[in-house]
Amino acid sequence: AKILYLLYMVLTVLDIFFLLMGGLSLFESVCTAFSTAGTGGFGIKADGMASFSPYIQNVCTVFMMLFGVNFTCFYLLLLRNFKGVFKNEELRFYIITFAAAVTLIAFNIRDMYDTVEETIRHSAFQVASLITSTGFATTDFNLWPPFSKAILFVLMFVGACAGSTGGAIKVARIIILFKSIRRSINKMIRPNQVEVIRLNGAPLDEDTVSATHTFFSLYMFLLLGSGLLVCLDGFDFTTSFTAAIACLSNIGPGLGLVGPMGNFAFFSPAVKLLLSLLMLMGRLELFSVVIM
Repeated sequence: AKILYLLYMVLTVLDIFFLLMGGLSLFESVCTAFSTAGTGGFGIKADGMASFSPYIQNVCTVFMMLFGVNFTCFYLLLLRNFKGVFKNEELRFYIITFAAAVTLIAFNIRDMYDTVEETIRHSAFQVASLITSTGFATTDFNLWPPFSKAILFVLMFVGACAGSTGGAIKVARIIILFKSIRRSINKMIRPNQVEVIRLNGAPLDEDTVSATHTFFSLYMFLLLGSGLLVCLDGFDFTTSFTAAIACLSNIGPGLGLVGPMGNFAFFSPAVKLLLSLLMLMGRLELFSVVIM
């Protein structure tokens, strides 16, 4: 626990240092670093990160991704167990998902910005922001083409790695679900086959696999139910359902009226209370609140 706390503090101090090098004041650097480290997303300016320099935006992109990594990987690096980090399935999935999303979105929005650098910067920043559930914004991605917004919507479900400061379902659970689906299909083809689901080479017991399925089912039921209730306020489908997922996954901004340049002020008091409960449930990973 001490090592994890130390790693968190060291990364935060490094973030502050690089932000200071970019010309931010100490106050701006500390506030921005704290919001990046905790993937909180609150900025000190009304336009989020849009008015900051490209250097500052790139620094935040890097540190958002770092804080979305399972902190066990940093611990393995301290032990110089580079092989263990390289073989980490969750980390590989996380990086590949980030790279694929950035590439696809950059290609899709290439005509919206003046230079290739600006296109890739905005794409990388928004992908990092949403996959880590930080919620910062450098541009109004609500204006992006449907394909790009669909990718961002999917990333709101996926989230960062387990053992990170990010929210949503988490990459480890997504991997377990994929492997569980593959095992079920293999079982249909070869009914007598015995197959153990492994993560990072280690076998997972059936209780862990079952708990993952239960979590995913509960997450989806809560999302669908809360999305329907938010729709009672009379706003469009995109606004209502992305508001629900943005709160349940602790993202911050959604799409539609709750996009990066919007807010949640127009919802009724009852819906605001519901969304507040969803934020708490998402942060505590559902089971704690449901059990209570």
